[in-house]
Amino acid sequence: MYHYQLGISASEHDDFVIQSDQTNLLQSSSWAKIKDNWGNERVGFYQEDQLVAVASILIQPLPLGFSMLYIPRGPIMDYQNKELVSYVIQSLKKIAKQYKALFVKFDPSLFLSKHLIGQENTETTDVQAVIDTLTKEGIEWTGRTSDMAENIQPRFQANIHKEFFTEQDLSKSTRQAIRTARNKGIQVQFGGTELLEDFASLMKKTEARKSIHLRGKDYYEKLLTTYQGQSYITLSTLDLEKRKSSLIKDLEKNKAEAEKFTEKTKPGKVENNQKEKERIEEELQFLEQHLQAGRQIVPLSGTLTLEFGGTSENVYAGMDEEFRRYQPAILTWYETAQHAFDRGASWQNMGGIENSLDGGLYHFKSKFNPVIEEFVGEFNLPTSPLYPLVNKVYKIRKKLRSK
Repeated sequence: MYHYQLGISASEHDDFVIQSDQTNLLQSSSWAKIKDNWGNERVGFYQEDQLVAVASILIQPLPLGFSMLYIPRGPIMDYQNKELVSYVIQSLKKIAKQYKALFVKFDPSLFLSKHLIGQENTETTDVQAVIDTLTKEGIEWTGRTSDMAENIQPRFQANIHKEFFTEQDLSKSTRQAIRTARNKGIQVQFGGTELLEDFASLMKKTEARKSIHLRGKDYYEKLLTTYQGQSYITLSTLDLEKRKSSLIKDLEKNKAEAEKFTEKTKPGKVENNQKEKERIEEELQFLEQHLQAGRQIVPLSGTLTLEFGGTSENVYAGMDEEFRRYQPAILTWYETAQHAFDRGASWQNMGGIENSLDGGLYHFKSKFNPVIEEFVGEFNLPTSPLYPLVNKVYKIRKKLRSK
């Protein structure tokens, strides 16, 4: 016999999520503290006295006292158990009525396909059976959407799994980019709120470069403090004076080599020497401009990572485009993932990618040998006769906001 209980403790909820095969950050109880402009309800579903399903529900107020319920990457349950699925859905309808919700939206942590970059895609046939079970309960599946903006959470993500991640597993060009960054003197550090100023400044530069609206320093601080002990910033910096000194030594070597040239020296060697001289002098000029502006230790790239139950999520990343020549982003993302695994994570999610598997996000994140995971996507459970109209308005509003 099943029954459900509202307001279960955060520890009971989180323990169940962590022990499931659907563990994810968005169903951690603390995520509702981040989304504090929404209401929240934690519900546990029991068979006799045993907890068999949970859902952390976000509650979005709507006009006229109505609301929308959203369960990100949940509910957490055995979707092969049709009896349990049916009970959970019926219970959600009752909970929706309590909150005058017009519909319940959820996007469970189930995958339609997975494949390691460069390998054949693998369809998961059992998920189609879950879709059939849910649609028989009167739920609308939004389908295999083609645009990232159509869903609240990305339907495709690039996820680095520990067993597939070593520097040797990366492509030759990615390994070279990491070596270039290190050889140019980039230093990587890990920390918390003491790195916030630099991280927030990088996010502002990213915001301006991409002409998008991102979060501010206060929000990033909220993430770090809410997930205290389960979060960190990775920050790459460059000591401009130290880099300048290194280049001056390189220039001296270059000039010493040129002085040894004779009429018998191969033209190609002379040409390469001249190009190297021009490259060094150009970079020295670049550095001098920034040193004259009073800059010494410059933040180049940063990421902000949250952890939950053996999982790791790279939730925000920024870079100073002016210093792109130093390849800071690739080194930063590589070190972020390596640090996650050193801290005990089994995988690190790098975030969403284009559904077409072709675009800037996809091509950058593919450098780290990830598994490409296709989520099943969103389901809508109508709980009011007004649902068709409200859902139409919701789609129009979401489309406009994504532009």
